[in-house]
Amino acid sequence: MRAVLQWVLVSVWLWGAGVAAQAPGGAVATSSAVIGAAAPPSVQATLPGVGAPVAARTDAPMSSAVQARWDHIAAELRCLVCQNESLASSNAELAVDLRRELRSLIEQGQSDADIRSFLVSRYGDFVLYKPEVKPVTWLLWFGPFVLLLGALALALRLMRRTPVAPTPLTDSERARARQLLES
Repeated sequence: MRAVLQWVLVSVWLWGAGVAAQAPGGAVATSSAVIGAAAPPSVQATLPGVGAPVAARTDAPMSSAVQARWDHIAAELRCLVCQNESLASSNAELAVDLRRELRSLIEQGQSDADIRSFLVSRYGDFVLYKPEVKPVTWLLWFGPFVLLLGALALALRLMRRTPVAPTPLTDSERARARQLLES
């Protein structure tokens, strides 16, 4: 029981250290880098790779024009790991690599359209927050409206339905009901 409690406490501590890990320049440090610097020796001995701190890579600052393009494009791209975060706000390792690739493509002088088409050809339409309207994505774009119209049509049909008048009870049914109520 004590071993389980220790494991839970160490896990929570490691998670908290990993969440708070931010390297200078906006790059995300791996949790082992932060943990290696602050973990007690007992934790360093039991967890592989924790004892060796990893240096966070810092890139040279971008010019204002490159930064503006990078901000615009990265906000329109989806993190492939987190799925509900933009590439600019995600801390996943793949997102860090994609941001680095995006910066490289911008610095090479490629246009925004070329960069988007490159990423779509490599990762599919899922990488875009607003995919193009084409036959493959029609269900994505128009499916909710079709479902809404279908629900409205069903609701109108149910509301217009005339209620059926209840048939009156026969004398024998009425006598049977009285008998059941009195007993």
